[in-house]
Amino acid sequence: MSGAGKPIYQAIDHTGDLGMLVFGADLRELFVHAAWGLFDLMTDAERIEPRLNRDLTVEAIDLEDLMVRWLGELLYAYDTHRFLAVNAAFHTLEPTRLRATLRGETFDAERHPIDTEIKAVTYHQIAVERLGAGWQARVIFDI
Repeated sequence: MSGAGKPIYQAIDHTGDLGMLVFGADLRELFVHAAWGLFDLMTDAERIEPRLNRDLTVEAIDLEDLMVRWLGELLYAYDTHRFLAVNAAFHTLEPTRLRATLRGETFDAERHPIDTEIKAVTYHQIAVERLGAGWQARVIFDI
């Protein structure tokens, strides 16, 4: 997925693990793109349809912690409920708290082949920062 020709995320190799750089015009877009990137690294996110809603609230100590916990909750939703998110509407998005409605569907092995099993979202080299007119995050996953 990309917007106006710009990539929304870029996979990065990290010694024995996998990571991504995520880009967004604002924090909401950054967090949506991070969710997309997580599931696109696991399967083909283009094939996930927004059929179901799931509400999610995350609290954290700072923006970096919020990103790790956000992606961790999405991974937990997949691990426990086989839920794949493709989009999110944020009701609250502050540096230490977010409340969102996820849009996605239940995993279907025929339509969602798993390319990479992601075990966890790590704090290693986590960064969420404003760069020029937009935002960027670096996230490393344990695979």
